[in-house]
Amino acid sequence: MLTAVAWPYANGPRHIGHVSGFGVPSDVFSRYQRMAGNRVLMVSGTDEHGTPITVQADNENSTPQETADKYTRQIGNDLQGLGLSYDLFTRTSTGNHAEVTQQIFLALHRNGYVVPKTTRGAISPSTGRTLPDRYVEGTCPICGYDGARGDQCDNCGNQLDAAELINPKSRINGETPKFVETEHYFLDLPAFTKTLGDWLGTKTDWRPNVLNFTKNLIDDMRPRPITRDLDWGVKIPLDGWRDQPLKRFYVWFDAVIGYFSASVEWARRSGNPDAWQEWWNNADARSYYFMGKDNITFHAQIWPALLFGHNGEGDKGGEPGKYGRLHLPDEIVSSEFLTMSGSKFSTSRGRVIYVEDFLRDFGPDTLRYFISVAGPETQDTDFTWDEFVRRTNFELANEWGNLVNRSISMAHKNVGAIPRPEAPTAADEELKALSRKAFDTAGAHLARSRFKLAAGEAMKVVTAANKYLSDQEPWKLKDDPARRDTVLHTALQVVSDANTLLTPFLPHSAQKVHEALGGTGVWAAQPELKEVDDLDIDGRVNPILTGDYAAEQARWESKPIEVGKPLEKPSPLFTKLDPALGETGPEWAPIIKE
Repeated sequence: MLTAVAWPYANGPRHIGHVSGFGVPSDVFSRYQRMAGNRVLMVSGTDEHGTPITVQADNENSTPQETADKYTRQIGNDLQGLGLSYDLFTRTSTGNHAEVTQQIFLALHRNGYVVPKTTRGAISPSTGRTLPDRYVEGTCPICGYDGARGDQCDNCGNQLDAAELINPKSRINGETPKFVETEHYFLDLPAFTKTLGDWLGTKTDWRPNVLNFTKNLIDDMRPRPITRDLDWGVKIPLDGWRDQPLKRFYVWFDAVIGYFSASVEWARRSGNPDAWQEWWNNADARSYYFMGKDNITFHAQIWPALLFGHNGEGDKGGEPGKYGRLHLPDEIVSSEFLTMSGSKFSTSRGRVIYVEDFLRDFGPDTLRYFISVAGPETQDTDFTWDEFVRRTNFELANEWGNLVNRSISMAHKNVGAIPRPEAPTAADEELKALSRKAFDTAGAHLARSRFKLAAGEAMKVVTAANKYLSDQEPWKLKDDPARRDTVLHTALQVVSDANTLLTPFLPHSAQKVHEALGGTGVWAAQPELKEVDDLDIDGRVNPILTGDYAAEQARWESKPIEVGKPLEKPSPLFTKLDPALGETGPEWAPIIKE
């Protein structure tokens, strides 16, 4: 399984809206797949090229490289804190990424899928710099939407050219851009019309929002520029282009190639440079791409077109490039938007909750759980502090945390170890059967990225176990220790099962429950943030996220608990939040009533 996770842009810290789309869902999926016995390669990194980085660098009186370095480390800390189990989280400014990007381009060029074209590019009159299409806004000439970008109208979904916009303005400073003639390479998207259409026709089980949106784009595809007039990015490897100081690949072009280049870098760092082939040249491998809905175009249309072009499988045919026939996406797992007060998260408008602040005050698992059960899986979802407090207090603390605490506490107090069961009754067997069955049901949901349903199945087991304890009342069975021990053993077995079912969602607390049940060693492995030498650029040091996940003990199965294993008095699993938080929010993200 290849888990390809959208690349966060390295021009600022991450907020919870970002990680609700690309971060937590991809990690829940990957953790489940590893537990189910599948080989997983989870890759991504920071997207570091393009004008937004240069603009941010100017604002901070820094260089683009220094700016990318700063935010790459900050983002790495955020994602590590959340427990996102990347095999490799790297960056697009590596020498490896530049080489792979250039090789993909050369294959497209040889096969005739990229063509030079003279066009009109937007220039900032005050700075003389190129303005990327996304940094030019105006009125859409097709639907009249006021707020269309120079590359696409989010209202009607049509591709645009910045020069086509009515009353274009720069998003950076509001000035009217100047349009000048310049030569660039374009991806010949119309040359993939039949190939993409036929391929999309086979994807009947994709999420409807992805499939419907992408199919609507096929009939009106136009050539799309893949180079820009800029001095920050990957150079174009052709005579007459490579030495030009202001010619680089467009950031969107090299960013999507990052999924493959990261796989190549991971293989090189693993000691087997060809290991990437198991995921990219293997027809039996499966690849899943995770992102927010604003990235559907690039992953369901543009990236497949690049792969078809490299493989020589577009409408014009051709020959495979250096890397052979590369595997296309099997599923695009796109989330909707997590909103705040009905609007998209926006740093400029003060509607933002940064991951760093959230982790400091509330820890990772409460956020992971909220995104999984109340996040924007299939529709836009509004984050409210009131709902966060409710989910944390009633579901995590009262239901799950209380079940763990009272089950282990009673066993510790009465036996000091996991009790031996004697003559289980129908009620005991019924609860254990319910728990075992949940592995099939929840597993099927997780395999299809249906995270809310999967978490719901796990919580059904928790609810049933709490009811079982209330019905059986083991605290009243002092005169019948055999029955008391049977009830407690049953409860602990289901606690163990439920902990396994919840591990993909709550890996940090799952480790604590594992230890509270007498377990030792790593149950749910966590990522490490390391500083490593760039493989191809002397003197460059890069931060990466990686981890040893093969050694973790978590497996997707009901494992019998060990009678006689000593138990200690447990600590609370989750701390209940002050209900007032739901009314005010924390001081660093207060609720603003408009």
